Amino acid sequence: MLAAAVANEVDALFMQADASMIMSKWLGESEKNIAALFEEARRYEREGKPVIILIDEVDSLTTFRENEVGGEARARNQLLKEMDGLQDKGRTPRIYVIAATNKPWLLDEPFIRRFQKRIYIPLPNYDARLNMFKHYTKKLDLDDEVDFNELAKLTEGYSGADISQICMEVQLKVVSEFFEKGKSDKPRKITMGDFMEVVKNIKPSINMDLLKKMMEWARKYGSTF
Repeated sequence: MLAAAVANEVDALFMQADASMIMSKWLGESEKNIAALFEEARRYEREGKPVIILIDEVDSLTTFRENEVGGEARARNQLLKEMDGLQDKGRTPRIYVIAATNKPWLLDEPFIRRFQKRIYIPLPNYDARLNMFKHYTKKLDLDDEVDFNELAKLTEGYSGADISQICMEVQLKVVSEFFEKGKSDKPRKITMGDFMEVVKNIKPSINMDLLKKMMEWARKYGSTF
C-alpha cells in the first residue's frame, strides 16, 4: 500500500511482482520473467512515464542458501543484474525498485547494498489504528455507541491487516445473524459489543520475537526518511 501511494504521489506506473509470480520450475523461466518485468518497465519509461517496481517477499528471491538449486541462484543474479543495469548508458532512467520483506535478515549483503534506503515500517500507532478503524468501517452501518478511540486503545500491537480482519468479522457476525433469524428486512446496526467480542477472539498476528529481531536488523542496516 505504501509503494502504491508513492507511485500515486509521483504519478508513476506501478508494477508489482512477488516470488510466486517470478519463480518457475522450468529451466531459465525465472530469469526470463525477471528480465521481462524490467524490460516492460524500461518500455514505459522510454515513453516518458516514471515506473515503480514493487518486489514483494523479496527474501524468496535474494536469500543465499547453501543447498539452493541452480535456478534460485540464476534468478537472484538476474535480479541483481537488472538493478545494476538501471544505471547504464550514461543516464539514470526513472525506474525505481521498492522491495518488501518480513525477513530482512535473510537478504544477502550484495542485495542490501543496492538500496539507498532501508526503511523499517513499524506497527501502526494509536492515531494510525484510529484512522484505520474509521477507514475500514466507513461503509458499515454502525451504532452511535461504537467508540473508535477505545478500539484503537484495545488494539495496541495489532497490524493493519489485523484491524482490517476485525472490521470484516464484525460485519460477517451481524450478516450471519440476520440470515439465521430472518426476522427483519435488513441486518441490525453493528454495536460496540460486537467489536468487543471480535477483538477478544482475534489476537495480534505479529510474533513479538520476530518483531524484536526486525527492529535489531533495522538498527544495524536501517535508514531514515
